[in-house]
Amino acid sequence: MSKARILLAIAVVGLISTFFVLDLDELLTLANLQAQQQQLAAYVDANLTVAIAIYFAAYVAVAALNIPLAAGATLVAGALFGVVIGTVVVSFASTLGATLAFLVSRFLFRDAIERRFARAVERINAGVSKDGAFYLLTLRLVPLFPFFIINMVMGLTRLRTTTYAWVSQLGMLPVTLIYVNAGTQLGQIGSVGDILSPALLGSLLLLGIFPLLAKRIMTMLANRRLLGRFDKPKRFDVNLVVIGAGAAGLVTSYIAAASKARVVLIERDKMGGDCLNTGCVPSKALIRSARIASYFKRAQEFGLNTGNVQVDFDRVMQRVHDVIGRVEPHDSVERYTELGVECVQGEARIETPYTVRVGDRLITTRSIVIATGGEPVVPPIPGLADIAPLTSDTLWQLDTLPRRLLVLGGGPIGCEMAQALCRLGSAVTLVEKSPRLLIREDPRVSAELVRSFTADGIDLLLEHRAVAFEQRGDQLVARCERIDGDADEFVEIEFDKVLVAVGRRADTATLGLDELGIALNDNGTIAVNDYLQATYPNIYACGDVAGPYQLTHAAGHQGWYCAMNALFGQFRKFRIDYSVLPWAVFTDPEVAHVGLTESEAVEQGIDCEVTHYGIDDLDRAIADGEAVGFVRIVTPCGRDRILGVTIVGPHAGDLIAEFVLAMRNKLGLKKVLNTIHIYPTLTEANRYAAGAWQKAHVPSLALRIAARLHRWRRGAN
Repeated sequence: MSKARILLAIAVVGLISTFFVLDLDELLTLANLQAQQQQLAAYVDANLTVAIAIYFAAYVAVAALNIPLAAGATLVAGALFGVVIGTVVVSFASTLGATLAFLVSRFLFRDAIERRFARAVERINAGVSKDGAFYLLTLRLVPLFPFFIINMVMGLTRLRTTTYAWVSQLGMLPVTLIYVNAGTQLGQIGSVGDILSPALLGSLLLLGIFPLLAKRIMTMLANRRLLGRFDKPKRFDVNLVVIGAGAAGLVTSYIAAASKARVVLIERDKMGGDCLNTGCVPSKALIRSARIASYFKRAQEFGLNTGNVQVDFDRVMQRVHDVIGRVEPHDSVERYTELGVECVQGEARIETPYTVRVGDRLITTRSIVIATGGEPVVPPIPGLADIAPLTSDTLWQLDTLPRRLLVLGGGPIGCEMAQALCRLGSAVTLVEKSPRLLIREDPRVSAELVRSFTADGIDLLLEHRAVAFEQRGDQLVARCERIDGDADEFVEIEFDKVLVAVGRRADTATLGLDELGIALNDNGTIAVNDYLQATYPNIYACGDVAGPYQLTHAAGHQGWYCAMNALFGQFRKFRIDYSVLPWAVFTDPEVAHVGLTESEAVEQGIDCEVTHYGIDDLDRAIADGEAVGFVRIVTPCGRDRILGVTIVGPHAGDLIAEFVLAMRNKLGLKKVLNTIHIYPTLTEANRYAAGAWQKAHVPSLALRIAARLHRWRRGAN
């Protein structure tokens, strides 16, 4: 804590202590006020201006110090100054005092609270930014909540001081008027509690709820006005139209059909979307073949002689398509038809918030979910379009392994495909504009991948970008420049095929969103709120078309929320929760992550520590010849609460699940440590990492006492 905060805290504590040591609180008891009423009234009659000034200063001091005596002080205003003057004086004095208390709380405690509870505070502040004034007004209007507590708690948020002041003044005015008016009859009041009868308290409660009801009503009116220019059908063909049969659309349709809604699922291409046909499934099948090829190259390490193993790339790709074919029934038209979903092939266009056209068919629907996914970005680099670049969509059409492959992009797709195709026999060069691979991950992750990629023979060109492509005779050549370098310094790379993996963008071009005025984010995704609603309240979006995560399991997660909100949102809406969302990159070694990285925690001002366990020490990893990588756990200093975990190593995507479960259910590292793990398995890495945290937090005093106890029991001196 800074010196200024310490001094302020001492001053506040000193003033409060003085107030009670001198028994100043006794001056504002009801009995004392009634006994002194005549003397005080006489003084006010003779010195009105001075009396108002003294009273105003005293009231501000009591409110600013959060001394819970405002009720008695407000009664005094009515007794001394009457209803009009008393209400005006108390209204401004209470607002000024409350604002000072608000600022004191903010100055003393907010930074510490934000550091310690960063994630929770971030969510609270998001809500305060959106609805803070309404909630504060409700709290002020209902005198069930002590105002001094409201001052302290609201000071910990990011609510603007000016907003806090005017909302507080407005919200406290009705109660102030009631107490000031009661104060005019001070001699007849038996207790402060008599002022608020059950009927009056109920009226104030209804008054307090009114701002929230008003907000709800205003939202309903705004939605009606938004939809009012469209003809709403008297009857609907279906309850829900889902556009796109990828992971997000399939989950949405499944949930909706399971709840007995009538659902139409529209897909213009193949069921299963990117994940099944060009993404997760084929890439993992290819990676598996590449992993087996790498094991063959390491055969002698395991005491085996395999001879000269040849890669038949045509058969590798045939296996990839066979795997797609085996998984395909899970996402097929037949399966979803059996589940109760009507599957329609064709290009969908949203004509109104209630109608979707597919070919000659116009479908009327109560709600629409857009789940059209994304498509690879091909940057406008001179000459690139002329050489038929590969993307994650078109890579699977290859039947011949490129002898020399250039990969643009060091993100998950670029890293996975660069390593896989290198292990299958391509000479791979990877160009990445950032200073390291997988820039979202911890720098140690990037370093581990660089080590592995270098061992595989991948040529890494970090902090470079491709600026031109050309064909020179039979050779394809890429010109790459160093980021922030001299324009005359460049590298020319000869290659046979180039894979562009620099990102994906939302696929919205043919939906008719512009005509409807549906808002998009700067990156082209559909703008949605916390309930995944787009501009119109009955149109939702999920998956890559909405973001912010381009992950199959995130798309499925969003699909559940879209289905529930689209079908039942009028009765109860569900706010999307991304609080514990894991992901993995299926390189070798694998990379898996959930929660905060160390750098993210530091950026958020969280006082944290990192526990590191090296998988090279794990028995099973040693036996498998996979003793590489680590488990890194971020926790608050001195506490076992898990803020984030990064795992690099064999089957990291599987190992992370235990920590996801622990974080989701608020289980600390002690619970992980106390869970029995089978020996010898890779899951022991999680237990040993938790044990490393526990070992670092055993109290040194307890160890010294234990050592003396053991010496005493041995009979040693």
